[in-house]
Amino acid sequence: MLCYIAVKFTMANLIKKILARKILSGAIILVLIAGGYFGYAKIFSDDGAIRYATAQVQNGTLIVSVSGSGQVSAFNQLDVKPKANGEITAVYAKAGEEAGAGAILAAIDSQDAERAVRDAETALETAKLELDKILEPVDALALLQAENSLTQAKESKQKSEDDLKKAYEDGFNTVANAFLELPDLMTGLYDMLFSSALGVGGQWNIDYYADSVKTYDEKSLQYKEDVRVAYQKARTAYDKNFDDYKSASRFSDASTIEKLIDKTYGETKDIAEAVKNEGNLIRFYKDKLIERNLKPAALADAHLSTLNTYTGKTNSNLLGLLSVQRAVKDSKEAIISADRAIEERELSLAKTKEGPDDLDIRAKKITVQQKEDALITAKQTLADHYVRAPFSGVVAKVNAKKGDSASSGTAIATLVTKQKIAEVSLNEIDVAKIKTGQRVALTFDAVPELTITGQVAEVDAVGTVSQGVVTYVVKIGFDTQDDRVKTAMSVSASVITEEKQNVLLIPNSAVKSFTRQDFAEQNSGGQGAVRYYIEIVDDNDKNLALAANVSGAILKNTPRRQPVEIGIANDEFTEIISGLQEGDVIVTRTVQSTLAQTT
Repeated sequence: MLCYIAVKFTMANLIKKILARKILSGAIILVLIAGGYFGYAKIFSDDGAIRYATAQVQNGTLIVSVSGSGQVSAFNQLDVKPKANGEITAVYAKAGEEAGAGAILAAIDSQDAERAVRDAETALETAKLELDKILEPVDALALLQAENSLTQAKESKQKSEDDLKKAYEDGFNTVANAFLELPDLMTGLYDMLFSSALGVGGQWNIDYYADSVKTYDEKSLQYKEDVRVAYQKARTAYDKNFDDYKSASRFSDASTIEKLIDKTYGETKDIAEAVKNEGNLIRFYKDKLIERNLKPAALADAHLSTLNTYTGKTNSNLLGLLSVQRAVKDSKEAIISADRAIEERELSLAKTKEGPDDLDIRAKKITVQQKEDALITAKQTLADHYVRAPFSGVVAKVNAKKGDSASSGTAIATLVTKQKIAEVSLNEIDVAKIKTGQRVALTFDAVPELTITGQVAEVDAVGTVSQGVVTYVVKIGFDTQDDRVKTAMSVSASVITEEKQNVLLIPNSAVKSFTRQDFAEQNSGGQGAVRYYIEIVDDNDKNLALAANVSGAILKNTPRRQPVEIGIANDEFTEIISGLQEGDVIVTRTVQSTLAQTT
């Protein structure tokens, strides 16, 4: 009985302790839940207030780049071809071996070249004998030769005078042909510039092209001014020269025709410059619209096509007029040269009659020098029968063998340099931003830890079209060479197309565009069109905004809209040209908290 009572008492105490601990634990849990709830509500609940993520306007460097991929290739790869024709008598090049500059790769049958060297040596010896002979007393043969030489000089002068007359006749014909086309060109240029086919309300085409894109780039106004000045210059030259042409004829004196040729050439150059400047304006107009996914006027393509035709015509006329100018100049110089030759040979004849003198001896010495030069040329021709490496490199392939027939079009071997370059393909939009000399960063899939700097060395002038996509190859030279980089490896290139230092930068997410109505109200005062704005934090809220964490700050004052003018941008930052100052605090994004909280 006592044992039972003891056990019962013990069990009762144990139950009381357990209940007491449960009550204590429950109280602790309730305290933690309440503390967590009120703490969460204190930290995260804002009763529906708006939180603002902010940033400061900074001064820094903005870099814009274009990326592309391609392959590594040799800096210089050349199919070595012979300068002489004939049968290959020996091949010394071996694939995979290095060859120094000037190393003999192959030899071509040189029997004829060796014979030419022997003949040149004989001719030199003959000239030396003639020099020795002239030192002897003058004979009848020498006198006859001097007389014949004088006659030839006079005949040469007569031929040059005839050539000059023909050059003047050809020149007048060329000017006449030019004036068959130039009036139409001037009329066409005028219609393209000053008609109203594109604009509304009588606006000239030249103003339409410039005004349509000046909000995107004010360079259009300079292009328009260049077109206007060039056209006016061409018009002035054309009107004056056309009057001169109408008053002249093919029977005019040589001086009049020569001046007409020169003025027509200068006038045609002015017209060609006007055509070029007009094309520059239209292409600038198209580029700026296409950059913004806007469609240019269809007539712009028709104008460019016509301008291309005009360019062909002006180039053709310029070539013809330049050829005539050279013909006139060459004929005049030939007459002068003939006069000098006549004077010299008259003197030579007189001296010959008097007997050998220093002038005769000098002439023979000149002949000796000519024969020595001919011997040098023959030896050079003989040397051309040995195909040599033009630069140091590795023989990649041997294309010929002994007994083959070689000519100037036969590739004996393929030689490549050890120096590497990158060839990267870019689309037509990106390649328009690429220029030679721009800095490039290069990475390689095969060597992930390697980055090489370089420069744009060459940009294809003609693109390649594949399935309607146009691509251009850009060649990039390496600043340093690394043995781990092999030919045909994949390479990625980042070309720095634009870099501005000491500019104001803000995150891209901070830039906002005005609505159409806001835009109209913003620019109703006649000021420049401002399309973008930034939400700027009030000065009294700056410290609060900068001290906030990533969840943003609750500001006392609503941020105000600040119109800004933006410049270039990359993937992260945008340049601010006007409207902000360094250190301003701006809103990058807005966090709208919900009123309901989860318990």
